[in-house]
Amino acid sequence: MSAEVQQTGPIARVVVDVALDREFDYIVPEELQGQVKVGSMVLVPFGPRKTEGFVLGFREKSEFARLKALSGLAHAEPLLLPELLDLARWMAEYYCSPIEHAVRTVLPASVRQRGASFRKQLHIRPGANAENETELKALRKRAPKQAAALDILMSGQEMLVSDLVRAAKVPHASLRSMEQKGLVRIEEGTRERDPLKGMTFLKTEALPLNGEQAEALEGIQATLDSGEHRVHLLHGVTGSGKTEVYLQALQHVLDQGKGAIVLVPEISLTPQTVERFRGRFGEGMAVLHSHLSDGERHDEWHRVRRGEARIVVGARSALFAPVRNLGMIVVDEEHEGTYKQEESPRYHARDMAVMRGHREKLCILLGSATPSVETLVNVQNGKYAMHRLLNRADDRQLPVMKVVDMRHQKHEGRPVLFSNDLVEGIRLRLNRAEQTILFLNRRGYSNHVCCPDCGHIPECPDCDVVLTYHRRLGYLRCHFCGHAEPVPPECPVCTKQDWTFVGSGTEKLENTLNKLFPQAKIRRMDSDSMTSKLAYQTVLGQFRRGEIDLLIGTQMIAKGLHFPNVTLVGVVNADSTLNMPDFRAGERAVQLFTQVAGRAGRGDVAGEVILQTYTPTHPAVQAARRGDFDVFIDEEIEGRRMLGYPPFKRMIVVHIRGEDVRKVEELALKLQRALHQAITHPGVDLTEAMPSPVPRIQKRYRYQIVIRSSQVKVVTRPLRAILQHLAPPKSLQVHIDVDALNLM
Repeated sequence: MSAEVQQTGPIARVVVDVALDREFDYIVPEELQGQVKVGSMVLVPFGPRKTEGFVLGFREKSEFARLKALSGLAHAEPLLLPELLDLARWMAEYYCSPIEHAVRTVLPASVRQRGASFRKQLHIRPGANAENETELKALRKRAPKQAAALDILMSGQEMLVSDLVRAAKVPHASLRSMEQKGLVRIEEGTRERDPLKGMTFLKTEALPLNGEQAEALEGIQATLDSGEHRVHLLHGVTGSGKTEVYLQALQHVLDQGKGAIVLVPEISLTPQTVERFRGRFGEGMAVLHSHLSDGERHDEWHRVRRGEARIVVGARSALFAPVRNLGMIVVDEEHEGTYKQEESPRYHARDMAVMRGHREKLCILLGSATPSVETLVNVQNGKYAMHRLLNRADDRQLPVMKVVDMRHQKHEGRPVLFSNDLVEGIRLRLNRAEQTILFLNRRGYSNHVCCPDCGHIPECPDCDVVLTYHRRLGYLRCHFCGHAEPVPPECPVCTKQDWTFVGSGTEKLENTLNKLFPQAKIRRMDSDSMTSKLAYQTVLGQFRRGEIDLLIGTQMIAKGLHFPNVTLVGVVNADSTLNMPDFRAGERAVQLFTQVAGRAGRGDVAGEVILQTYTPTHPAVQAARRGDFDVFIDEEIEGRRMLGYPPFKRMIVVHIRGEDVRKVEELALKLQRALHQAITHPGVDLTEAMPSPVPRIQKRYRYQIVIRSSQVKVVTRPLRAILQHLAPPKSLQVHIDVDALNLM
């Protein structure tokens, strides 16, 4: 089949897994005609080998006279839904990405890999002679373990062979012997892997809604009933009952015979979110996120595809779940930056949800206590409908925030980690058997180590960043590339055998609090400590049951979590968030402070927030303290409008990377000159090519060109053409980030 043939049949347009941004024509041989469809995964000859590809469409003629034929089908049924294939095309075009990258994104690797399948296991059930008294009597005398196995089987009718072997302590060979006597039947079958196996969920019913919730739900249901595309923003203070509105809107979708997707920004939110949604919708809900095994993702995806699960809950990639008769997509905490993908295609899940809704005529529901500037501008422009929830559910009060000026908190003339207010606040909660959450957006023990004599600071050998000290491991670690090395016994510059430990991370918080409160039960929740698959679920379960008094963590504990016994939240170092070199720093800071404050006082006892900072007059700090999110964001929007920053102009960042700094700089300058000549649109601002804020990561030097434009296509179309003309060598990589969220 691999030889070239004349065009004698239908021609399939195929995107091949190993090619870059091209589609190839293949003849559909007679034996495959009628079986190959749009979205089919096929085997194709490509160079000296066979590889996988996906059929994107068909055509009658090709500009090539002689074509190779498809080698076969990798799956009997098409894996890609036509609407998801169309969405992948749009995503590749808009985000300036190769089409095969987009196809890989909408179809999980665990599904598209050749050989991916359900787990095959042996099932055993009673055989024809299982109730033969003579046979059973003889078996009990001759082989009591086999008889015990049969007794277990008779009570349950059918089970896995492996489970029966463990339960009865009987070898496989004995079961095969029983099969030959007709006492049991052993058959091969599939067993789907369930990521929620062993978990218990309490069934919940719809709760009564207050006036604000009911009005919001009515507006959302009106869109669902109309069958039209509409984006709704549910802007509600923390604890205002947004999730209950989601749940009742989803029930309306199910009542219409449709399905839905619910996106959450953090894996840490998934256990509690799953509990709420599984408790309401039972086994009709599936989970899709990166902490599942490949097998679990494979089986959950197919369960959705078959229509056995009509609601999908998951992180960013769950947006592309093949939900049948999709009616709504919910994007919880829509402002979160984790919805932006860092690899090609660099899509934003919130924006792609809106685009999928536009193309498939869906209701899109965005939720947040602190919506993004982009979303609020769309509300102002009339593109989105907004519903406000100004009060907490059950009329509970928002927590009181106290700002502590750390410039005045010193011990023997040295800065301290915890203010007196925070220490006393924690002690008070421990005495009352209440819980505390402490937030610090830095991992490790100390930010870095420094020689007190010569000032030398150990840096990563592969990145232009200092190494962070992790005390428990006794290592210095790079948080960009993962490089780790022991703390040197002496300074390599001046040989001084001493180090000063500078700054604080979550590990130091944990260590210090264990000394201050030795009787307290303290746990840390960050990406260093949450290494196992079930770690999030375990720690959050312990916290909910009151087995943990004090929870320390990074951003993963700052939002979405609901624990009624938490009455104190401490922000240990607000300045680490405020001082980022980014025009979005203020917006992100006030969002983060508001979100983390919202974890307090969600039960019957009023909550308190203590925010420690060296810059107490910063507008973001004052906005969070007064609860003036709207005022702060209105000023932020006007500032962006005047300066021409997103969302009033789109930001496109071209990254150039390679191990030879001279070649990287040379290509960056060539690109810059070519872009200046090719783009003549008056609404485009183009910076000079310059080193990135972190100039080197993983031995690769990094340059970037930042472009702001009123339209994306006037930049991406000439940019694609320029890159094809320049044809950068493989030693250099050019990455294009459309709608970039940061410049790092």
